[in-house]
Amino acid sequence: MNLHAVRAIYRFEMARAGRTVLQSIVSPVISTSLYFVVFGAAIGSRIQQVGGIAYGSFIVPGLIMLSLLTQSVSNASFGIYFPRFTGTIYELLSAPVSYLEIVMSYVGAAATKSIILGLIILATAALFVPLHIEHPVWMVLFLVLTAVTFSLLGFIIGIWADGFEKLQLVPLLIVTPLTFLGGSFYSIDILPPVWQKVTLFNPVVYLVSGFRWSFYGIADVSVPVSLGMTVIFLAVFMAIVAWIFKTGYRLKS
Repeated sequence: MNLHAVRAIYRFEMARAGRTVLQSIVSPVISTSLYFVVFGAAIGSRIQQVGGIAYGSFIVPGLIMLSLLTQSVSNASFGIYFPRFTGTIYELLSAPVSYLEIVMSYVGAAATKSIILGLIILATAALFVPLHIEHPVWMVLFLVLTAVTFSLLGFIIGIWADGFEKLQLVPLLIVTPLTFLGGSFYSIDILPPVWQKVTLFNPVVYLVSGFRWSFYGIADVSVPVSLGMTVIFLAVFMAIVAWIFKTGYRLKS
């Protein structure tokens, strides 16, 4: 394991986040604050509690998950796409760095930035509503697994995309809608029975449900199922990344 190479790429990606702090940190935090103001005023006044939890507190895990998913995908996709765009990817591929080390560096940096952002949003949320984390270890576990899983998805998108507009295609048209429809701002128990079954095909439901359980001990889906689905998503994305490097898909052309 070439730890020096892993550390070098990782530090370079983390330094890029420092140079774009307004875009990578400040903007998502402001957006989250606006969600609290809008949802708290418009919906919170009508829905006092969900499952015995104040509505403002109930939506905190969903808001964190929304930012975590979108930022993980965006950070990882741009991180690997930019070397392809500039042509420096060939220098990286010809260097004495294994494919595993490349993935660890880019995905690790993207996941780290997303986790930091998630913790900042958590601290910001505490300024608006009372919070209680019932299972802090599980909270961290779901946070890390989700960040790594969707950073892998972002890495795949960064390899697949052949233009900057495609980098935003999946986060804007797929990830964000799935998050909004995945129980981030409501419990799926309030939906009609048919739509409850349809919602279970949304992968984000399992992520949000498990993450919310770590806060308040309530979940729309059983915790083992949520954890199992998260691990399955992680394994699938890892398999796709392995296939990309094995075949050289959009790397050697």
